[in-house]
Amino acid sequence: MKLDLPSNILKGIISSKKNKDGKYEKGKFQRIKINNEDKIQLSLFTKTQVFHSNYNDDEINNVINELLENEFNNLELTTKEYNYFYKITSKGKLLTNKKKNMDSFVEVSHNRTKKYLLEEGIVVPPLVDLGVMQPDGKVNKSSYDKYRQINRFLEIINDSIKDEKKLNIIDFGCGKSYLTFILYYFLREVKKMDINIIGLDLKEDVIDNCNEIAKKYNYQNLKFYKGNISDFKDNASIDMIVTLHACDTATDFALYHAINMKCRYIFSVPCCQHEINNQLGNDKMYALTKFGIIKERFSALLTDSIRANILQYYGYKTNVMEFVDFENSPKNLLIRAVYTNSGKNQKIKEEIDSLIKEYNVDQTLYNLTLKNE
Repeated sequence: MKLDLPSNILKGIISSKKNKDGKYEKGKFQRIKINNEDKIQLSLFTKTQVFHSNYNDDEINNVINELLENEFNNLELTTKEYNYFYKITSKGKLLTNKKKNMDSFVEVSHNRTKKYLLEEGIVVPPLVDLGVMQPDGKVNKSSYDKYRQINRFLEIINDSIKDEKKLNIIDFGCGKSYLTFILYYFLREVKKMDINIIGLDLKEDVIDNCNEIAKKYNYQNLKFYKGNISDFKDNASIDMIVTLHACDTATDFALYHAINMKCRYIFSVPCCQHEINNQLGNDKMYALTKFGIIKERFSALLTDSIRANILQYYGYKTNVMEFVDFENSPKNLLIRAVYTNSGKNQKIKEEIDSLIKEYNVDQTLYNLTLKNE
């Protein structure tokens, strides 16, 4: 059964897996321009990744028909005139419908017209080594999502630090540190700031490699040290703490040090919130916790809610925002906190205590800070 699909497709969605063990969760279609040439971009999503392919109008019909035959049951397509709907039932029957398209459609251009903080065409050595950028400064097509996410991270920081001229920064749990190198480049080379950055991680080989890379780039005020976040000795001269995917309670120790040092800026992307996940499971919550993925996401949201509220209690203006699109990563929340020196807020402490009591959980940042107050 081959469908004769409409021409001039603008966008679409293909969904409803035929096989629950199938590789792809869904697909999206989008008309784009690449070097002033019309293409239909197909994005196929797995649970953890997205794969992009670009097709001409005369190719896309066969591609969609193949996906409907092997992978999916539902298809929605949009042209300038109509919205088309296709559904293959469990008995193999095809149902179709179309409606007048009442919405205007804005064509997407991939000619890189958006102005980013790290402009395409200007060579950024860490982006080249990361494989995002070519040696001539051109962004690789396959890495454009990562390029956009990196710029989004820099935009969040740039919007927060405003007119700062000098900053001392620690990256807790820095890992391979590609974002640390890029942050250094942006603050030092683009904003011309007087900065010092320290990266801290447990893996000695990773630290050695990062220090070698810093030497290669001649980043003289970027140093990496082996160490455990929980053992870090507080230093009042630290202005900013960054934690990007510091695993589980490592994020809590990083935030604890930031609070103690009254760091002016905190940027934290939490990861792997196992602590509360391992505590949920009583009969009262079984309807929620019996579904593993719901339990995991609920645990993460509860953990980050406690963290964000504790920062507010200690006088930080705190936001929890989307760091990257959810379809690119489920670990997509960033906690941004800016110190206001407004004093402790007892009402917030009562709300946190109530939350801890309601779900009967231990949480590391709470235990390190509020538990004994």
